Amino acid sequence: MDTTAPDRPWEELVTSALLGTDRRTPLGPVRSTGGDRREADTTDPGATSGEATGPGTTDGDTTDPGATSGEATGPGTTDGDTTAPGATSGEATGPGATDGDTTAPGATGGDAADHGTAAGAAAGGDAAGALLDAAALHTVRRRAGLRPGPAAPLPEPAPEDPRVPLPEAARRRLDQLLAGRTAPSPAGRRGAAPDLAELLPQWLALAEEHGYKAPAAALPALLDAARARTDLRPSALRFAGPRGLWLARLNPEWRFALRGTGAAGALPSPRDAEGVRALWDEGLFAERVALLTAVRNDDPAAGLALLASTWATERAEDRLMFLDSLRAGLSDADEEFLEEALGDRSRNVRATAAELLSALPASALADRMAARALTCVGLDRTADVPTIGVEAPHECDAAMQRDGVVAVPPAGRGERSWWLGRIVESAPLSCWPARFGGRSPEEIVALPVADGWRDELHAAWCRAAVRQREADWSRALLGPPAVPPATGPGTSSLAERARLLSMLPPEERAGWVARFVAAHGLSEAFQLLGVCAVPWAEPLGEAVIDALDVAREAGGYPWSFSGVMGLAERCLAPEAAGHLEPLAARPDEAEDIVPGAGGYWSEAFRRLVSTLRLRAAIRAELAPPA
Repeated sequence: MDTTAPDRPWEELVTSALLGTDRRTPLGPVRSTGGDRREADTTDPGATSGEATGPGTTDGDTTDPGATSGEATGPGTTDGDTTAPGATSGEATGPGATDGDTTAPGATGGDAADHGTAAGAAAGGDAAGALLDAAALHTVRRRAGLRPGPAAPLPEPAPEDPRVPLPEAARRRLDQLLAGRTAPSPAGRRGAAPDLAELLPQWLALAEEHGYKAPAAALPALLDAARARTDLRPSALRFAGPRGLWLARLNPEWRFALRGTGAAGALPSPRDAEGVRALWDEGLFAERVALLTAVRNDDPAAGLALLASTWATERAEDRLMFLDSLRAGLSDADEEFLEEALGDRSRNVRATAAELLSALPASALADRMAARALTCVGLDRTADVPTIGVEAPHECDAAMQRDGVVAVPPAGRGERSWWLGRIVESAPLSCWPARFGGRSPEEIVALPVADGWRDELHAAWCRAAVRQREADWSRALLGPPAVPPATGPGTSSLAERARLLSMLPPEERAGWVARFVAAHGLSEAFQLLGVCAVPWAEPLGEAVIDALDVAREAGGYPWSFSGVMGLAERCLAPEAAGHLEPLAARPDEAEDIVPGAGGYWSEAFRRLVSTLRLRAAIRAELAPPA
């Protein structure tokens, strides 16, 4: 009797093929048959399932003709899995086969899925297809028989982060900022949508200020952002916390997060003497620099002692970096060590040691430099009006070189002017009032300088004021903000002026720049705006908005002010959005205005307004609950 087994899922068919057996419950009665057999289970003809052999078989699983499933061999087979003609499923060989997996003509299942395999394929002329089918089945069976290798050990559990979780609204905002999703604008223009990537640093600063911890799900995107932008790394890694460092150890692309954090992903406590010593003696260079900085910030004397313990054995390039770490917490207690460093074999190390000593007005080097400077600069007694006379050094002797004066000037600089500048910038500013008859810094800077030495002398005083953090001298060298930089005191370099501004208190700094913008516009104010405290104080914000309005009325495109616009988006107080809304309206363009410029200005102002409103929303979302 020819019966057909009901359809079964393909997973069961594949499993049967891979295991080499069919474990279904037989559909018909199982009985024993006579014949010369030593070990076999037989099934009556017409049975649909079973493991059976025909008469005369010696070792094998056979199914009588007409069976529809099973692992069977035909009559007389000795070792193999065969299915008699007409079988529809199983691993079968034709009658008389001795060893192999073949399918009799007409088989539809098992090793042959239909009449296109084995003899059926040969009849159709597709022997190559049948061979590929058999090879594919053999590959699947071989792979299924592989045993899995031993599992890798599980990583240690992530450390706990005791900080406060983010509010839900702030968490969603972080996801948006990390994704950087901004609505597309037509024609490749930037459009009026805020630049989300530029707001991420401020978001991180606010989150750190409130003591929030990073959500675990955001850590991968946060580490990716820090990998792409080096300016984000310090704040992003602080926000990621111990769990971020734990995760970074599991991905080679985030190894940057582990640099300088110790072998275990975190520096030992500066108070852990044993851990500090072990990392200092065995750590990588970046780890040792980070460790020295941490110890120095915690205890300057302990940091100095740590560096001194191995100073003699360090490489010259390493000594230079280690010496630079002493800027934090620099005091008179470091003078003895720095004086010894003046005799270092490396010229760069000597120069750095001299720079640090010159920042200590009471140091012996400062006294030596003051003596040299006073012999070079003083009042010219022969002039009709009080005038500063300058006599630059004629040689750079060994003592000067030991004190950090480089004998060979850079290309394009004269030797004498170079030596004079190095001496004056290293002399304490406190030595000059007495030298000029008790005059104040403002009065000294206002004096004329003979023989064209004014620019060189004032530039050296500017560097000294920044190095010694002298607000009075910085204020004097800046001069009134309304005076053009080219004709005012101090230096005409905007970079030098920006450094001088950073020595003033924040409110005074913002007021000076506001008056400068009102007098000279925005074209020369970019570097000065960058050193002002964020958000900008109200007078400075109003001055910038007024200057942008004037620039719009003057015609032209806003691209010339793209840098200032970007600063305004990040630095204007969010409350200024109300003052900007009238400027966001598209004005009627006059005939003398560049065509289309009004639309670009309107778009720029709308982007500025939307960015300020988004910053206000971010600040509200990160505010701790009342």
